[in-house]
Amino acid sequence: MTEKTGDRPSSTATPQTRAHSYLRPVRLLAQGERSNRHPSVLAEAEHRAASLQLRVADAITSFAGSMNFVYLHVALFAVWMLVFEQSPWPTLTLIVSLEAIFLSTFVMIGQNRQAAFQQAKADHDYTAQEQLLVENTDLTRAVHELTRQIHARILKDGMASSSESVSADQATPEDPAKP
Repeated sequence: MTEKTGDRPSSTATPQTRAHSYLRPVRLLAQGERSNRHPSVLAEAEHRAASLQLRVADAITSFAGSMNFVYLHVALFAVWMLVFEQSPWPTLTLIVSLEAIFLSTFVMIGQNRQAAFQQAKADHDYTAQEQLLVENTDLTRAVHELTRQIHARILKDGMASSSESVSADQATPEDPAKP
């Protein structure tokens, strides 16, 4: 097991305290969590953990999608409007517009990655279901064949025992003393 160094994920990473930390690649790749995760989820986490750009985008979208982001902006905008600018706040409007452009870009990046991930997961699930269908069909055929063989043997044994009892009844003379 490796320790966390710099930007590289570690398999011994501890849970992060941020909301949605379970969505972070480091958290998804933690050794204890791997067995409970879908293979497509792990592949996507490994892909995201391997790229610095994707880790930065994940960190930004994780923070931008939190209530801390909202609280921070309410406080910053209130201070800016009351202290730094006079009406109609042209600089604040410029800053907010630029921030909206960048945040919408990160949202689109996240949506594109999520769509690719969902497709990979759907492909994996389809393949697994097809394999299970083939296995179940083979098992059903095997059970049917075994059932057919059992029925044939029971019928054969039943006919043999009934013919033995008929021939045994015919071979022994009846004794009037027997009840």
